Amino acid sequence: MGATKSDYFTDNQNELGNLTKALGHPARIAIIEYLLKVNTCICGDIVNELPLSQPTISQHLKELKNAGLIKGSIEGNAICYCINEAGFDKIKIFFNLVANHIEKRNKECC
Repeated sequence: MGATKSDYFTDNQNELGNLTKALGHPARIAIIEYLLKVNTCICGDIVNELPLSQPTISQHLKELKNAGLIKGSIEGNAICYCINEAGFDKIKIFFNLVANHIEKRNKECC
């Protein structure tokens, strides 16, 4: 069996790619913004906030959770979601690296 494209990149590059891909949908950005505003919530709260159906929101929550950007814990019959700081720390480290590089180059580019 041949190598997949992800085999050519480091674990860190693949993980960062998955994290940023999960943020590549406006509904997921809206969900993250809502979680930042309320700290924790259940899926039903998000359904009341966004103009999407419950199954659609559940799918977006699943993608964010699989990427490691949110966490979920069962509370009775519902799942309570919150931000997973570890996932965002990895994104922050990468963008700080980019920002520091740009700052050091004094905006000199081709």
